Amino acid sequence: MILAMDTSGGTVVGWRDATSGRTAGYLSENPRGHAETIGPAIAQVLHEAEVTPQQISVVAVGMGPGPFTGLRIGIAAARAFALGRGVSVTALASHDAIALAWYLAGGEGELLVATDARRRERFWTRYSGLDADGLPVVVAGPALAPATELPAAAHAVVDEPISPDTLTELARRAVAAGRVGPAQPVYLRSPDVTLSPAKGVTG
Repeated sequence: MILAMDTSGGTVVGWRDATSGRTAGYLSENPRGHAETIGPAIAQVLHEAEVTPQQISVVAVGMGPGPFTGLRIGIAAARAFALGRGVSVTALASHDAIALAWYLAGGEGELLVATDARRRERFWTRYSGLDADGLPVVVAGPALAPATELPAAAHAVVDEPISPDTLTELARRAVAAGRVGPAQPVYLRSPDVTLSPAKGVTG
């Protein structure tokens, strides 16, 4: 049984029984409030699926690209859940879930996936199709560009939310193929808040 989550944009949590194909999911397109949302979302999905945390055997998480603060909340939640279950975390490229949904819906050829990076910029990844394992093939990216200067492609999906069902299907295919996404979060930009040097204390 797979539990997958992604906070690269909104908050997405999905569950899938890889044997029966049953799914359950939660999606909030709000790009903020991940910390308040992720815990209740996981609880809601498990309740809807009528399973306990102990029944989860695969924990997967989207590693971006995405803004620093939101993305790390989902990753931290996935790692904490996996630690409690005693399993490793399967890393997924967040844009792969959007690309997979497009190809499964009948799309063919080159695809550009672009998502909001704020500051009038977008994260983008370009794909050529699905490989023999049914996973999206990346030909360029992920990268960051001004919203008005995205690379050209035959087809484009811009600011499309990640589907919980597609996220868990991506996880299922990645696990079956023995392949995982990026080992480290893909931020593509430094965090907006940085630590200042400590100031000395004067008497």
